[in-house]
Amino acid sequence: MMRVGIVGLGVGEAHLRSYESLPDCEVSVICDIDPDRLQLIGNRYGVARRTTDWRHVTEATDIDIVSICSYDDAHSEQCISAFQNGKHVFVEKPVALFRRDAEAILRAQQDAKRTLSSNLILRESPRFKELRRQVQAGEYGEIICIEGDYLHDILWKIIRGWRGQMPYYSTIYGGGIHLIDLMRWIVGAEVAEVATFGNKILTRDTSYRFDDTFLTMLKFQNQTLGKCLTTLGPARPKFHALNVYGTKRSFENDTPDAKVFSGDQPENESKVVTPYPGMEKGDLIPEFVEAISNHRQPNVNHIDVFRVMDVCFAAMEAAEQRRTISISYLI
Repeated sequence: MMRVGIVGLGVGEAHLRSYESLPDCEVSVICDIDPDRLQLIGNRYGVARRTTDWRHVTEATDIDIVSICSYDDAHSEQCISAFQNGKHVFVEKPVALFRRDAEAILRAQQDAKRTLSSNLILRESPRFKELRRQVQAGEYGEIICIEGDYLHDILWKIIRGWRGQMPYYSTIYGGGIHLIDLMRWIVGAEVAEVATFGNKILTRDTSYRFDDTFLTMLKFQNQTLGKCLTTLGPARPKFHALNVYGTKRSFENDTPDAKVFSGDQPENESKVVTPYPGMEKGDLIPEFVEAISNHRQPNVNHIDVFRVMDVCFAAMEAAEQRRTISISYLI
């Protein structure tokens, strides 16, 4: 039986449900800075051990796994503490806000020889899983270009929420990261260079201090070109736009069905009815736990966690310096 502690009970509630559904896991302790939320979730799921101090989770001697679902600027310190105390870690993205913190987390994880994964949940979408299998099998030929856009009308999260109160925040780290990871996963190659433009039109008259919308151009090591638009204020329902252009076929995500094209005539178009999004926030956790049990790396492993962050760090650096950045990977 693996004993689990959860820090942060916003999205952490979804983590809790996922762990509790597993026969070989027990959520032993939960933590939140809001005592009312702590009591509500503790009572709802029957978790007796509760704390407002995250160290009582990361330093507990009877905990095997820690899920870190706290505010983004707390992730690095909590991850390092968990690793230094021998825990496996499942952390919400982003794992860190700064490259120096990512480096410190990597050192702690490597020293501890414990498993790290993160909630890059689009990999669990049945439609995107099917697409990746087809791309990797060569059904699309060589991928010329891939476009993945994070479109979600949640501007309040940076205007009124805790994200906008942090000393530093990037919407790429909170939103675009999902599509950047999805694209590198589908293409099966790492990003070599990035260039980014940002603007602050959506939050111009608010207290939010940073650019809110970013357009990032990517060049992969296999010469595939990529594009990622990150915006938290589009006048449309939440959507993960994904277009894949190959030498044999092209894919266009849409709702309810996606489209595949093998040419430019009407008869060359077919529907993809595989479910999208078709996943919940805690769906990566069962495979993460199974990987720990079988002493192997999870599907989203520590290399994925740090490499997608390296792309995000470089994207922001490119925006700030107004130049193309060649990516140097931590691992």
